[in-house]
Amino acid sequence: MAVKFIAEISSNHNQDLSRCLQFVDVAAEIGCSGIKAQLFRVDRLFAPEILATSAQHRARKDWELPVSFLPAIAERCQARGILFACTPFYLEAVAELLPFVDIFKIASYELLWDALLIACAQTGKPVILSTGMATLSEVKQAVKTILQAGCKQLTVLHCSSAYPTPVDEANLAALATLDTMPIPASWQYRREWDVGWSDHTVSPAVILRAVLCWHASVVEFHLDLDGTGDEFRTGHCWLPEQIAPVIQLIRDGERADGDGIKQPVPSERVDVAWRRDPIDGLRPLRATRAAWVTEHREDSR
Repeated sequence: MAVKFIAEISSNHNQDLSRCLQFVDVAAEIGCSGIKAQLFRVDRLFAPEILATSAQHRARKDWELPVSFLPAIAERCQARGILFACTPFYLEAVAELLPFVDIFKIASYELLWDALLIACAQTGKPVILSTGMATLSEVKQAVKTILQAGCKQLTVLHCSSAYPTPVDEANLAALATLDTMPIPASWQYRREWDVGWSDHTVSPAVILRAVLCWHASVVEFHLDLDGTGDEFRTGHCWLPEQIAPVIQLIRDGERADGDGIKQPVPSERVDVAWRRDPIDGLRPLRATRAAWVTEHREDSR
């Protein structure tokens, strides 16, 4: 199964629609399966007392994605053959996104907010859940809430919500914990979800290990185009030239997977007849020898 790489544009769009569309184009060109945006309103994100006393938090209004951009982004994603995912950060955003997105993403900070989990699940669209900062019991409760609300296609992402994340705190082994998370019989649901990695390390080694050793089926990463995005300075964003070789390595490896049927492949079929004959232990098979001798006798005439 091909790994889905999803490029998170964060607030690196700089509220510029043409730049948003460029993110879609670049993501498609470097081999991504989709892009992800964030739909939030600062006055619906932080408590009034925080905004009243923190100019830093009020300044994040400049990071908001205009709702008016959604149709154009969705259209460009469809034209480029990639998925459009988005994270709603207020309940009404679910309805605003519904006509445009292929996937709903729930951020780690919202994992405890059952109302949002239910609203996303009830759309009938795939849901991706990030689990940074969460305990296993909190993840179980969120998964139960999403499944109970009717989600049929859930992906649970392990991550750290540190931006950036130190490599030695990636804890990739937690992917296996999430993948085998037991469901109590009282839930009456099958254990059925994919697991993936949401990267904040900007380390090729971490992404490769997440995919090759811990079987992440989805890799989300933060992308900037040129180092001028609002969130690039934090240090958790990849540039296209950094992430493209990593994606290409995975894509090249996926070409080797095949169909799993154990039989001679086209490039080795010519050698099948030249195996050791089980009767006398000599190469090639006896029938091949007879045909070969006859052919070469005729060639020598």
